[in-house]
Amino acid sequence: MVGKKLFDVSNHMNSRNMDIKKSIKLKIIAYLDGDLGGEGTRELLEWVEKSGENARYYASVKDLWEVSLTDASRTAGTEKEWKKFVMQVNRNRQFGNPAQFLFEKKWKRVFRLAAVLLLGILAGTGISYYMKKDMPSLLTASAPLGSVSKIILPDETEVFLNAGSEMQYSFDADAKVRGVFLDGEAWFKVSKDDRIPFLVQTAFYSVKVLGTEFNVKAYRDDNRIETTLEKGSVHIISSNTLKLNRVVVLRPGEQLVYNRDKQTIQLGTVNTKLYTSWKDNKLEFIKMELGDLITLLERRYGVSVKVEDKNILGYHYSGTIKNESILEILDMIQRTLPIRYEITNQIIKINKK
Repeated sequence: MVGKKLFDVSNHMNSRNMDIKKSIKLKIIAYLDGDLGGEGTRELLEWVEKSGENARYYASVKDLWEVSLTDASRTAGTEKEWKKFVMQVNRNRQFGNPAQFLFEKKWKRVFRLAAVLLLGILAGTGISYYMKKDMPSLLTASAPLGSVSKIILPDETEVFLNAGSEMQYSFDADAKVRGVFLDGEAWFKVSKDDRIPFLVQTAFYSVKVLGTEFNVKAYRDDNRIETTLEKGSVHIISSNTLKLNRVVVLRPGEQLVYNRDKQTIQLGTVNTKLYTSWKDNKLEFIKMELGDLITLLERRYGVSVKVEDKNILGYHYSGTIKNESILEILDMIQRTLPIRYEITNQIIKINKK
C-alpha cells in the first residue's frame, strides 16, 4: 500500500508540473504574440528572472515560436501536438532551410512570397535573457531584418521595434526611473506616470518623458539620428557622445535631427506620419536620397543591395510603400530614376542606365 501511495503521489506531482509548464508555455506564446496584458507580462518576467532553468525554458519556447509563427499558438494546447510540432521543427533544422534552395531555383517567385510574409507586422519579438555579475538582469527585444515587432513593457508602455533594431530593458518594480537602451528605431506610447519618468537611451543622446507618443530613429550605422514627437512632450538630454548646451524640449509635430558627420542639431516642424507610419506597415517619403532608400529597403525586406555606380546614391525619390514586394518597388524606382537592377546570387545589383 505504501508503494502504491508513493506512486500515486509521484504521478500527481508529475501531472502538476506538466500543468504548470503548459500554463507557462501558453503565457510565453501569448507574450510573443503580443496578446499578454501588462499584469501577465509582469508575472511572466518575474518568473523568467527567478532561475536560469526558467530562462532556458523561455528561450526554448521562443526559439520554436520563431520558426513557425502560425503554428505555435495552435500546437501549444496539448502536449501531444506540441511534441509533434517540436519534432517537425527539428526535422526542418536537420535538413536545412528549404526556402534558400527554392530561391536558387525560382528567385523571383520566392522574392515575392518572402515579401508578403515579411511585410506583415510581427506582433511579438525575440527576447533573450542574461545576467552579469553585480548587474540587474536584462531582457533584450529585437526585430530581425524584414520584420516589425511589438512589445508591451511591464509598465504597459507600448513599443514597436523597426527592422534591424534591438532594445534592452530590465524589470525592477522599485526602480526610480523606467527606461530602455535602444539601438535602431522604435515608436513609443509611454504609459503615463508622473512619479517615475521614462528614459530612452541611445548611443547618441537620451530622451526623457513622463507619458507621450514619439519615434526615435538611432541606428548606430546611420548618419541621421531623429526624434519625432506626436503627442505630449519630450526632453532631449546630453550623453557622453553628444554634449548639448541645454535640454531641448520638443512639442507635438516637432522633430530633432542630429547629423553625425556635420555634428549639427536641427529642430523643425514635420508631418509626423512620414516618420511613424512604418509601424502601421506603411512607408512614406519625400525626396529621399537613393542611398537612404536602399538602406531602408534592406532593413524592411531583409535583402542585400549592391550599388555599382556610387554617383547614383544622390538621386532623390518620393513615394509610398505599403503592400508591394521588393521587386515591385524596384520596378517603380527603375521607371522613375535612370537606374536598372538585376539579381545575382541573391544580391540585388543597381547600376546607372
